[in-house]
Amino acid sequence: MSWFKRKDTNIQTSKKKDMPEGIWVKVPETGETIHRRELEENVWVDPLSGYHFRIGSREYFSFLFDEGKFTEIADDILPTDPLGFEDRKKYKDRIVQTQKKSGLSDACRVGEGKLDKHDVVIACMDFSFIGGSMGSVVGERLSRAIDHSRSKKFPLIIISQSGGARMMESVLSLMQMPKTSAKLALLDKENVPFISVLTNPTTGGVTASYAMLGDFNIAEPGALIGFAGPRVIRQTIGRDLPEGFQTSEYLLEHGFLDFIVKRPKMKKKLSRLLHILKNKS
Repeated sequence: MSWFKRKDTNIQTSKKKDMPEGIWVKVPETGETIHRRELEENVWVDPLSGYHFRIGSREYFSFLFDEGKFTEIADDILPTDPLGFEDRKKYKDRIVQTQKKSGLSDACRVGEGKLDKHDVVIACMDFSFIGGSMGSVVGERLSRAIDHSRSKKFPLIIISQSGGARMMESVLSLMQMPKTSAKLALLDKENVPFISVLTNPTTGGVTASYAMLGDFNIAEPGALIGFAGPRVIRQTIGRDLPEGFQTSEYLLEHGFLDFIVKRPKMKKKLSRLLHILKNKS
């Protein structure tokens, strides 16, 4: 029997390979890894499992607007701390820290541009900014988006992604629910189309207001959509919930959604809906 003994503790190479951080991404649903470039080319959807990674306004705007070009609206509306709120940290400090970390000024961005040559206004929420919570800035930016859409007669698309109302703004946050809903009622009177896109997650006051008021309500696969979370509902009613409860598939089956659309086909589907609505008007 031959015995072999390693002479050195490790193998040295003359040139260290440069491996950028995050070049491989783990798919939560399968545990497999995928190259970031392949994931980005498939609009952040795993080609094998179909798992939809959570993305924000930068990514949605990049593939929904033609050539990723748009004019930003209401970006001068910025958050403040009117109530002087403080929990684990001061709200004003939380805002500054989140802005630095996310590169966003608040949890909603609005752009005007073209989607497959259709003039549109798109408002998109960002979960990376305090859970996509709906505060005064989100409500005002959405209101400005609705007003802009109404004045130009451009169809409005709102992409929702939120944990609900922003508790740090208390009643000021809750006021955004009737405010945006009333604005949408005015948009409807002008016969300007509104398409609501619900992504993972869309919950709380966002679901209870503008997210479910579209002429078409569509969602991405597997999205959590509801008012209260499953755990809260289970504790309240004292019963187990149906399998798949509050997923987009469950809501489609029960008539709360019109379509479920995979992200790679989202732009094409929106373009078709805009074409139908344009010819109808």
